[in-house]
Amino acid sequence: MDLATLAKTLGVLVYMAALVYIGVRASRRMGDVSDYFAGGKKFSYWAAAFSARATGESAWLLLGLTGMGAAIGVKAFWVVLGEALGVGAAWLLMCRRFKRLTDVYDAITVPDYLEARFADGTQRLRKVAAGALVVFVTIYVSAQIDATGTAFETFLGLDYFLGALIGFSVVMAYIVSGGFVAVVWSDVFQGALMFVGLVSLPIVGLVWAGGPEPVIDGLRAIDPHLLHWAGTSGWGVGDLFEIAGLTLIGLGFLGSPQIFVRFLALRDEDEVPRGAAVALTWTLLAEIGAVCTGLIGRHLLTAPGDDLVAELGNGGQDVLPALAEAVLPALVVGIFIAVVLSAIMSTIDSLLVVASSALVRDWYQKVAHPDIADDALIPMCRKATVGLAAVALTVAMIVAISTPDRTIFWFVIFGWSGIAATFCPTIILSLAWRGMTADGALVAMITGFVGVPAFKFGLPAFAAWAVDAEWYIIGEGAGLVARLGELPPAFVVSMAAGVAVSLLRPVDPAVAASFDHDVEALSP
Repeated sequence: MDLATLAKTLGVLVYMAALVYIGVRASRRMGDVSDYFAGGKKFSYWAAAFSARATGESAWLLLGLTGMGAAIGVKAFWVVLGEALGVGAAWLLMCRRFKRLTDVYDAITVPDYLEARFADGTQRLRKVAAGALVVFVTIYVSAQIDATGTAFETFLGLDYFLGALIGFSVVMAYIVSGGFVAVVWSDVFQGALMFVGLVSLPIVGLVWAGGPEPVIDGLRAIDPHLLHWAGTSGWGVGDLFEIAGLTLIGLGFLGSPQIFVRFLALRDEDEVPRGAAVALTWTLLAEIGAVCTGLIGRHLLTAPGDDLVAELGNGGQDVLPALAEAVLPALVVGIFIAVVLSAIMSTIDSLLVVASSALVRDWYQKVAHPDIADDALIPMCRKATVGLAAVALTVAMIVAISTPDRTIFWFVIFGWSGIAATFCPTIILSLAWRGMTADGALVAMITGFVGVPAFKFGLPAFAAWAVDAEWYIIGEGAGLVARLGELPPAFVVSMAAGVAVSLLRPVDPAVAASFDHDVEALSP
């Protein structure tokens, strides 16, 4: 092993040792099931904001969004706009009321909240919510494990499968012992690493390149469309739909359980405004840095006529590690490996806690064995966490073998969209509309769950079939909707279904009155 590889490996080992230490310390703070799933609802705005951002910004930020900056140029900034709008709306418009209601209901999971909010004695909402979380969280976690293998392979030259196993093992070491407390503490550490890395690397790259003017001239020489806000085609209708699809990625912040459990875990409502300020600052600076990293890397590492895939990987997703290798000393590159791993592992741990809570508390305890004591749940949750992670690892290995040309961005987005379309419309309506019913919530969740694969795979196939059948207007219309991606149309259909079903059978006046009372139950 040469000195450069040794230095990089040292940086990774220090990072991993820190995570294991956090898990050991957090395990000493574990008192009951509320600690395991929600940290006892004792976290400050700083911890909740950093944890929410680290969880929400997975491998797609460090590898996917930087790759988009390299591949499509300034058009990737539409994603930044959408993320900022989504994060801002979640914290400023939804967080306070969600925190208030979950405190009134003594809820420690999102299915707890849904069942109490709609007075659902049938447990249908809890069953559907738990099932959806297990399915889409497994897909989402498998995407992160896939990114772990890619990161180790790209940075250290390790075998992809060995790298994935190493990352998997480290996450298991600290999450199983420390639960949600370990997750949040590790997220603060990892979120800080991500923020510093994404802000500093483009600055170093810009200095290396000689300033912004050479970068702009270089990008224009490589492909002038990299500097166009609409990309390669101009401002046509299809391009507007595609831009809308990129911007609407931020919808996923408006109710996804892995984000909203951070709001639930705040110690009180007074933390919300300061948490919003921290979260928005983190989002804007880190994501602008990610896109700029891609742009600067495209200028420094490629030339006119170069093949993007050959130089920077499929979708440009190797641009961050390649730029770090080019402009930083080996030991600092090791820290940047830790930055990439932070984005991945901070999402894996959060998702696994959410999924294990859905499986053990929301199904096993609340549905199958309501007489089981809370004390028995923590050992079961640890076993469930390992089991779900093993399934996700298997899925990641299968996808890696069967789909070598995948990109991390779109692999992650499918899992993200599934969780978001299933939960976000229902959470929004549950917080904003007293007339929302349990039946409406159930139909909305099922519609969102089914809508994501339908719009991801079914709609493009239907559009192609319609064009072949010479139904040009229908085919072109379906093709435009497909350019939005799977989340926006699934989100709209889910919300429409929830509203329609709730209007068909008006809400029980007692449930509506209880909602009004609960919203006003705590001080404003």
